[in-house]
Amino acid sequence: MKRDAAEIQALYEQQGYMSAIPILSPEELQQARDAFAELERKHGEDYTAYSLHNVHKEYDWVMGLAKHPKLLEAVIAVLGPDVILLDSRFICKYPVRKTQESTGVIQPNNTCDKEKDGVEKTDGMPFVAWHQDMKYWGFDGGPVLSVWLALDDSLEDNGALQVIPGSHHSGLLPHYQSKRAGNMLSVNQEIPEELVETEKAILCPLQAGQMSIHDGLLVHASDPNTSNRRRCGYVIRYVPTCTYPIQDPERPRTFLATVLVSGIDKHNHFSNKTSKL
Repeated sequence: MKRDAAEIQALYEQQGYMSAIPILSPEELQQARDAFAELERKHGEDYTAYSLHNVHKEYDWVMGLAKHPKLLEAVIAVLGPDVILLDSRFICKYPVRKTQESTGVIQPNNTCDKEKDGVEKTDGMPFVAWHQDMKYWGFDGGPVLSVWLALDDSLEDNGALQVIPGSHHSGLLPHYQSKRAGNMLSVNQEIPEELVETEKAILCPLQAGQMSIHDGLLVHASDPNTSNRRRCGYVIRYVPTCTYPIQDPERPRTFLATVLVSGIDKHNHFSNKTSKL
């Protein structure tokens, strides 16, 4: 059953996230997957895993995803009518295990091994540590909303999103250097385990073509992909136009790909960098 804007806003405010929101039709999904496959062939999987950053300014089909009417309907329900696309990136967790041609047996690559009892270890496999997006963005005056639009099914075995419902009400938590190898966060940080209520963690599985949304202060993470399937999604950040960046001398931030995707911008906090549709 389709939720109205008021219900979306209320649930999002309470939980800090919503999941399994249908966005792409089967035809739209296939078109997006075909277009992404072209980028994989052109650049290779090592590049497309994390380096397709802000290509919504380069490819019309990517911009079409970022301003898809069903997607923006949910975003506007939360943020209001005046919305800026802040940043976007494709993120792919590719399978680490491979089939050995000689035996046909699935075995792990060199990035992981097995314990003596045969249980597969995930040390060194790509994962995303518990964190909050706002730690890396630095904004005030309004929220940041993150979208994960699934191009592949995103399930437990290939590293689906996990969230701590309601954790966005706790404010910004400390983040420290991660001691675990494989963290995909660019500055290799994580929230200390003692501050994460992991017993409350909820898995957010998605079918390809669905999306999840979450608040910039929501504590979330994702485990390694231990399956034989790719997990690819398009991550998009949106802010209401009242939001403004706070500069950190230690981590200078530039926003060169912002786009006004809904309404009008009365504040012009990104006026030198924000284009219109």
